[in-house]
Amino acid sequence: MQEESLAVGGQAVIEGVMMRGPNGIAIAVRRPDGEIVLKNDSFQPITKRIKWLNIPILRGAILLIETMYVGMKALTFSSDIAMEAEKQKNGAADKPRNKRRDKIETALTVVFALALGIAFFFYLPLLLTGLFGFDSGFWFNLVDGLIRMVFFLAYLYLISRWKEIRRVFEYHGAEHKSIFAYENQKELVVDSARPFTTLHPRCGTSFLLIVMVVSILVFMFLGKPETVAERLVRLAFVPLIGGLSYELIKLSAKAYRYRFFRLFLLPGLWLQRITTVEPDDQQLEVAMVALKCALGQDPAVGPSKVVLVS
Repeated sequence: MQEESLAVGGQAVIEGVMMRGPNGIAIAVRRPDGEIVLKNDSFQPITKRIKWLNIPILRGAILLIETMYVGMKALTFSSDIAMEAEKQKNGAADKPRNKRRDKIETALTVVFALALGIAFFFYLPLLLTGLFGFDSGFWFNLVDGLIRMVFFLAYLYLISRWKEIRRVFEYHGAEHKSIFAYENQKELVVDSARPFTTLHPRCGTSFLLIVMVVSILVFMFLGKPETVAERLVRLAFVPLIGGLSYELIKLSAKAYRYRFFRLFLLPGLWLQRITTVEPDDQQLEVAMVALKCALGQDPAVGPSKVVLVS
């Protein structure tokens, strides 16, 4: 069951949850009227379709890219549902969608978000570290990594104060509880998920923290960057960092049963106290609907009407 559960993962979106199963992706979003809109797409990771890509480190780098792609699709779908509800509330006319323009806007949004993330979490810490005047590559990279980690923690804390983001974090908690119920072979209903914790060792938040630590270790081998080009060349090592981090998070899921190894997972679990919030039963129902659909089961789990869309 543990090996099978490694193929199951989730992600919180606006008023909903995305679940990735062995052969597909399910996105469940709750409308303001209480209905749950469900979208089910077949999906098989490229590492399963092309066997030689499923090797340690390389598979993690590929999964990182795939996760970004799938996550953007889920966010776009949940945003569309939210926009439709807002239009109905305001009585606005339903204009025909321009799919090509939507794709261009989504692509530009992704590019802008990546550029902003690189500038704030990557390049700015390098500039600030340069002000200390370190000659040692060891100390330069250590301080650079610590500054980057402080930025990351401050960012998470600040957005957690935002009401809309808190709702997303509640769905994040619902996602974790649902996956715990599945991994413990419980019946996939709200009552089964409710007792579990919102802190999961195989969480994206823990993964990002591992990425921060791994990046410090990898950049140690590159020494102190002296030029803009040497700073930017570090971006080429992001896939390697992502691949190594994936192998560590995968290993942590197996080692979680051993008390000694849990000590190394504690920082990631503590960080999830920011990014996960105790959900209500309606949010748990949405997470369960997405999970059951991703597993190829009947998605109905509660009183809410489930509407399947293409």
